[in-house]
Amino acid sequence: MNKGRLEAFSDGVIAIIITIMVLEMKVPHGDHVGDLVPLIPTFLSYVLSFVYVGIYWNNHHHMLQACGPVTGGILWANLYLLFWLSLFPFATGWMGENHFTALPTVLYGVVLLMAAIAYLVLQQLIIRAQGPDSILKKAVGQDWKGKVSMALYVVAIFVAWLSPWLAQAIFATAALIWLIPDPRIHRVLQDTASD
Repeated sequence: MNKGRLEAFSDGVIAIIITIMVLEMKVPHGDHVGDLVPLIPTFLSYVLSFVYVGIYWNNHHHMLQACGPVTGGILWANLYLLFWLSLFPFATGWMGENHFTALPTVLYGVVLLMAAIAYLVLQQLIIRAQGPDSILKKAVGQDWKGKVSMALYVVAIFVAWLSPWLAQAIFATAALIWLIPDPRIHRVLQDTASD
């Protein structure tokens, strides 16, 4: 199968996820600045999730640039990733509506962790499909970003029971690690094309 269909479907699902998240922010019944104050937690959770979905979209795009033919396993792994990303609107809304209390923050962390695991599964299946000279394997190397972010999610899940705001800081730190686009795949693709 051609990866173009996989990319188009994934892009569409991710666009819908972002749309659903913004629709969760309810318009206040009033025209004063003070009427916006109760929306601050919802807005902050939306911003964090928007950044995360953007990071996944960006890295998914780059990863698929290094992908050859798409196997059935890659299709299922991609759906697995999209499943966890599709839970972002629910986890985001619940966390924002409850002003970052412990249980919604824990659930948010679990969704982040499971999305990271799903991304890793997809990445590994692409590497396996490419064989021993995998372009993607050369690009991601030891994947320190992936390992560090998953460890941060696990820590944040446990920390959230004691301090949900500290857990939020950990989530934001993990996002900052990924915010700068990863040039490794692009660089390896350029090197491969010039050989």
